[in-house]
Amino acid sequence: METYRCFIGNQWIDSSSGARFSVENPATGEVWAEMPDCTAEDAQAALESSYRAQQSWALLPAQTRAEYLYKICDALKAEKAHFARLLVLEQGKSLAAAAAEVDDTVRYMSYAAEAARRLRGDIFPADRPNEQLFIYRVPYGVTIGLCAYNYPLALIGRKLGPALVTGNTMILKPNEATPVTASEFCKLVLKAGLPKGVVNMLSGTGIEMPSKLVTSPMTRLVSMTGSTPGGQAIAKSASENLAALVLELGGNAPFVVLKDADIDAAAEAAVTARYANCGQVCICAEAVLVEDSVADEFTEKVLAHAARVQPGDPMTNGGMGPLTTAGARDRTEKLVAASVAGGAEIALGGNRPQGEAFESGHWYAPTVLVNARADTPCVAEETFGPVLPIVKIDGFEEALAITNARRDGLSAYLWTRDQAIQMDAIQRMETGTIFMNQGIIGYIQGYHNGHKLSGLGGEDGVHGLDCFLQKRTVYMKY
Repeated sequence: METYRCFIGNQWIDSSSGARFSVENPATGEVWAEMPDCTAEDAQAALESSYRAQQSWALLPAQTRAEYLYKICDALKAEKAHFARLLVLEQGKSLAAAAAEVDDTVRYMSYAAEAARRLRGDIFPADRPNEQLFIYRVPYGVTIGLCAYNYPLALIGRKLGPALVTGNTMILKPNEATPVTASEFCKLVLKAGLPKGVVNMLSGTGIEMPSKLVTSPMTRLVSMTGSTPGGQAIAKSASENLAALVLELGGNAPFVVLKDADIDAAAEAAVTARYANCGQVCICAEAVLVEDSVADEFTEKVLAHAARVQPGDPMTNGGMGPLTTAGARDRTEKLVAASVAGGAEIALGGNRPQGEAFESGHWYAPTVLVNARADTPCVAEETFGPVLPIVKIDGFEEALAITNARRDGLSAYLWTRDQAIQMDAIQRMETGTIFMNQGIIGYIQGYHNGHKLSGLGGEDGVHGLDCFLQKRTVYMKY
C-alpha cells in the first residue's frame, strides 16, 4: 500500500484529524494507495498560506513567475514515465493515453509561461490635458483549482499555469478518485523552488473541506471542472463573497451527420470521439444525429469501427480502459437499461466485457444503441461512458432543434460539405465549441468554454488567461 500526503506551505502534511481514504485501481478494483482526508481546519491553513504568499508572488516580474513554470515543465518531462504510470493506476486510461496527458500538461503550462511577456492592459485618451487613463489587468489573489477525475494531471496544468503566471496563488483540490497525481505533482513544485504557499494541495472525500475553500473571504476565484450540479452548488457557495468563477461543466455533445458528409471519415471520427478515455471526456460525442438517407450506411461503418475498440489492461493494451469509478459504471448500466426499456436496441456491447480479466474493476464494453430518439435516456442525459446512441433525423433543422433544446451547451460536431449550413450553425448552434468536419480535438491556443448550463468563463488561449485577471482602472493627473 502506497501512502501519499498533502502539501501546504512547501511542507508535506497529513489531515489534522489523522483520517485517510483509499484510492482504487479502476482496472482491478484493488486499493493501491491512501491519501489524507483533509478537514476544514486544513483548508483554513492552506488558505492562510496562499494568502500570505500571494502579494509578494504578484510583485515578481511576470517573466520571473514564468521561469518557475518552465522549471516545473522540465521536471515533469524528466518524470514522464512515472506520471504516466500513476495516471494508469488511478484513472484507468491506457499507458499511451497517459503519456500523451503528460505531454499535454507540459504544453498547457509552457503556453502559460510563454504568455508572461504578452500580458497587457490598455491606455485610453483622457478628456482633459495633463491626465492619463490606464486600465491594468491584475491578479485576483487566492484561487482554488477543483479538478475532475478524467484528466487528473492535464487539469492541474490547465488551471495552475494561467493562475500562477498572472500573479495568483492556487490551492489544488483533486477529485477523490484521482488524488495521487496531484500529490506527486507537488514534488515538482518543491523541486522547482517556488516560494512557499504559492501552490498548496489538499485531498478529501467530504464537502466540509472544499466548502471551506470556496466560501472563505480569502478566496477570490474558483476554477472548477466537473458536473453541472457541482458547478451550480459552487456558484451558490461562492456567491456570498462574490468570488469570480471559471466553471467548465457538463456537456452532451451531438454528433450531427448530414447526407452530404464524408461518411467514412465521419464514422471513424464518431467512434474516436465517443470511446476516447472510455467516454470520459466532456467534449465526447454523446449521441449521433444522422440524416435518415445515410443512417444505415453510417451505422454499419460505425459498428465496424467500434468493434475494433478493444478493452484490456491499460498498462499493456492500447485500446480502451475501464471507467474510473464504480459509480460511473453503475450509472452507465442504468442508463443503457433505461434506454432499452424505452425502445432503443443494443447493436453492440451493452454489458461488461467477458473474460477473467474483467471480473473485477469498473469495466463496460464499447456499446452502440440504434433506434434511439431525442428523449432516449442515453441521448437526453450525459452518459460520460462508452455508449453511442444513434438517432435518425430529417435534416439540419431537426438536429439544430434537438441541440438547442438542451439546457447545456458545451460542444457539438457537424459533418457537412454545405458551407451555407456551416455558417448557419456558427450563428445559431448554442454551444461553446463546434467541431466542423473534425473529430475530437483541442488546441492550447483555442478557448474551451460552455454556453448555458455548461459553464462560466473558460480555459486555454489568451481568453483563458484573461479569466485569471481582473481590471483596475487608474485616472492619473500629473
